[in-house]
Amino acid sequence: MSAREEILARIGKAVAGAADVEIPRHYRTEPQVEDIVGLFAERVDDYRAIVHVLPAAEVPAKIDEAVAGRRMIVPDGFDREGGWADLDTADGVITSCAVAIAETGTIVLDHGPGQGTRAQTLVPDYHLCVVRADQIVAGVPEAIARLDPARPLTWISGPSATSDIELNRVEGVHGPRTLEVIIST
Repeated sequence: MSAREEILARIGKAVAGAADVEIPRHYRTEPQVEDIVGLFAERVDDYRAIVHVLPAAEVPAKIDEAVAGRRMIVPDGFDREGGWADLDTADGVITSCAVAIAETGTIVLDHGPGQGTRAQTLVPDYHLCVVRADQIVAGVPEAIARLDPARPLTWISGPSATSDIELNRVEGVHGPRTLEVIIST
């Protein structure tokens, strides 16, 4: 018997016959903010991302402006023509998202249509993400309820950044150095 199996056997023996205890889970699942889009934009901006809140009709022009002159990865399922670049030569990637969280300013990719692969979203130095207003939820519990736990999930809270022991911020170490978010209202 391995040490792990021995420990689990001891635990099983210790709790044998104990009554099951129901643990109450009173998660807040109703939005507690009036302007979810505004809060999301504010929180994403706090992470040093570039944020635009635009009417849906203005989004295509903003995308054209943002990606002008860049070799972009455009994942399958993203509603846009051309611009494909190889991972090794790409300046950036443009994606949609699965859900966005207002309270934390977090974008979640489940790598479905229009969201690319993990490598496509983590290797390029620039990430442009288009978030529809109806994809924004107030908090994490609402986001979890919308996600499929069997899918690969990438949670993005601003551009990639880390700090050393002296708190010197370094960007772009574990993902894109620049995150630009277009919120389509």
